[in-house]
Amino acid sequence: MTETISRTTDDAPKDDALREEVRAWLAANWKPEMRPKAAPGGWSTSAEQQAWLSKVVDARWAAPRWPVEWMGRGLADAQARIIERAFAAVGAPGAGQDRSNLWANTLLARGGPALKAKLLLPLLRGQVAMCLLYSEPGAGSDLAGVRTRADRQGDHFVVNGQKVWTSGAATADYGMLIARTDWDVPKHKGISFFFCPMKQPGVEVRPLRQITNEAHFNEVFITDAIVPAENLLGELNAGWGVLQTALAYERSVMGDGARGPRSGVAESTGEEPLIALAREAGVLADPALRQQIAKVIAYKRLNALNNARAKADLAQGTSSPLMSLGKLAMSRILHEEARLRTAMLGAVSLLEGPDHPRAEDANFLTLNAYFTSIGGGTDQIQRNIIGERVLGLPKEPEVDRDIPFRQVRGG
Repeated sequence: MTETISRTTDDAPKDDALREEVRAWLAANWKPEMRPKAAPGGWSTSAEQQAWLSKVVDARWAAPRWPVEWMGRGLADAQARIIERAFAAVGAPGAGQDRSNLWANTLLARGGPALKAKLLLPLLRGQVAMCLLYSEPGAGSDLAGVRTRADRQGDHFVVNGQKVWTSGAATADYGMLIARTDWDVPKHKGISFFFCPMKQPGVEVRPLRQITNEAHFNEVFITDAIVPAENLLGELNAGWGVLQTALAYERSVMGDGARGPRSGVAESTGEEPLIALAREAGVLADPALRQQIAKVIAYKRLNALNNARAKADLAQGTSSPLMSLGKLAMSRILHEEARLRTAMLGAVSLLEGPDHPRAEDANFLTLNAYFTSIGGGTDQIQRNIIGERVLGLPKEPEVDRDIPFRQVRGG
């Protein structure tokens, strides 16, 4: 767990020195032409990305809150944000992974020494592709109901089962897997958490076609797949707690932002995209529409403040129900923004294709918003978490919570 460093009056000179150090390093290593050119938020080649991330990691900028022995700097959150702001100011990626890298943070918090030594640096450098092996056909919202099993055989586990809605499974090197390891205890107590090697004969990936005509999700069929015992995170049968840590990081990332338009047409420079679109469509003077735009902008600002609050309270290796507020808010923002885009365009929104990029974006965002309503825990699950863990309301009844999982009726 990252050491907590208290702020004192001596921190100001340290802050100034750190600020100058990171700015000087960026001036020497980052050039404006290195910004991604292939697509917004992407890189022209993965080799370029990995080369840059390796530099960032080696200079200990990638995860400054982490302990020094794991390529961090042991910094307090306020000083780590100095580094993140400096990177953001020049448009350089790679810093702040101690808040945003789901895979590496989960591994640091719950993995054993051998697995951390093997994978932490490659994860920070973008050299290892990952996916999530959580949901199953009969265990989506109720993840504790998973029936994929992992049986211990000597120095490894043999895994059998099926997963679904798995993003990136076709190219992943490892999947973060939850599997049943004890069938004679209540469902939450018999689950273990693994880094499962994906590129082996026992793992079959089948793509799922989405309503957006893409195939980012997959079904994964697992038959006698081998997982080394050292790839277990946390204690055997204590995977539910590890999963909560991983879900907190995932919801944090989803609460911060989501996928934007896919047309590649620039939104605007320095102007709120909805305002720019309203201006372009000639409806910016509509008072009702202006009020709705203001509401979405207010949601965005409030969500950013809430996420900052949640992350300030989130210690390394813990989970926070406050992350559910951000994840739920982002879902609402995406649906509302897509609805507004359609309203601004009017009948033009019925068109699609490359000749009509604004309509194409509005339709895509409308359909893709449902991904955020489902991925990382459905909106309904987030409301349950907020009600029970944030507001202190009574828990939803679960008739199968305290009986051996072997006696639970299958879906």
